[in-house]
Amino acid sequence: MFRRISLYAMLLALAAAGLAHAQQAPSAAPAIKRTLLQKFDVPGTSYETVIAIAEVGANTNIGRHSHFGPESGYMLEGEISLLIDGQPPKTIKAGESYQIPAGAIHDGKSGPQGGKVIATYVIEKGKPLATPAP
Repeated sequence: MFRRISLYAMLLALAAAGLAHAQQAPSAAPAIKRTLLQKFDVPGTSYETVIAIAEVGANTNIGRHSHFGPESGYMLEGEISLLIDGQPPKTIKAGESYQIPAGAIHDGKSGPQGGKVIATYVIEKGKPLATPAP
């Protein structure tokens, strides 16, 4: 009898653990992964250069933002539709480059395969790399 109760208790505990595990939200990979490659001063100025790789998941909106200096980049993989305020949308594909003027509000949306870009920013020292925009 004790054995049967122990078996039922064990099965109940396993079922409860399985139910709790099934109810946990799956952990999603981040939509944008940034890897800093280099950061160095621009000699004789109050600016610094930041070089990074951004990996953007499939069909991801990057979000409207601006930078305190120019941004330039080279698309390594995939494609991104670049949306700069006041300019028509431009699709940047692997092997193509782009430039965004300092202070220009912009956004981007990756395609179905996502995108991977190496980007260079020249910004005033002490300023944030990016500022969200409405």
